[in-house]
Amino acid sequence: MFKDLFRSKPKYVTVRPHKQSDRSEKKEIPGGLWIKCNKCNNILYRKDLEKSLSVCPKCGYHFVISAKERILELVDPDSFKEMDADLETADPLGFPDYLDKLSKYQEETGMKEAIITGKATILGQRLVLALIDFNFMRGSMNTVVGEKLVRAFAVATKEKMPVVVISGGGGGARMQEGVLSLMQMARTCQAVEKHNNAGLLYIAVLTQATMGGVYASFASQADIILAEPGALIGFAGPRIIEQTMKQSLPEGFQTAEYVYQHGHIDRIVARPFLKVTLAHLLAWHGR
Repeated sequence: MFKDLFRSKPKYVTVRPHKQSDRSEKKEIPGGLWIKCNKCNNILYRKDLEKSLSVCPKCGYHFVISAKERILELVDPDSFKEMDADLETADPLGFPDYLDKLSKYQEETGMKEAIITGKATILGQRLVLALIDFNFMRGSMNTVVGEKLVRAFAVATKEKMPVVVISGGGGGARMQEGVLSLMQMARTCQAVEKHNNAGLLYIAVLTQATMGGVYASFASQADIILAEPGALIGFAGPRIIEQTMKQSLPEGFQTAEYVYQHGHIDRIVARPFLKVTLAHLLAWHGR
């Protein structure tokens, strides 16, 4: 009896594993709820980011968004009427795996090509709107992109309407269609000139990224050129220029801020203010 009273305590505690039923009741956090900012590296709640129009609330970084998202953000509800939605890309050169690549991007984006065009209103102001989607082969310009732009400017010229182009195309002319893609630079420039000769307004909004043949043609010909903060703007990319010139480039070279300081664009407009800015410009010039 006394032996049991003075028995020493065990040195180790036995930890029993939880039952299988306890583990199954634990709730897992669904994936895709959080996203990391490419500039400040902060982790952002995706729903909060969507409410801020995909602009980082901490540093102001503008995430790349799709053409369809821009339509929802910019135009008046149910006002967008798409044009030339039936145009499809062919494979004129028989380029290896080109059609397979097109199918892949069509499935991922839900678009037939890298551009959507149509008529719409922005706060009651009528316009022809064209949107190039960076997510579709980096917004590169091919025969269909060029044709839809030419037709959009033709409709605007005929009906005496202003044109707004959101140019998120960083891929230049699409190499899979060769010289047929390069021809679209000249064709779109001619369409812009006819629209300009009719005394009509053309506004370009340069987003991340506007490079190559897109910038070297219609995107740099507008009467008013706006840009989103931080957008990369230019012809050849910074790495190519550095390799060619064998020297370092200035800090911030080819960003919207650098281009603005050197007089190549008219104004930098943050995404939350773009809709009102476009509406005001359309109204002022409409008078």
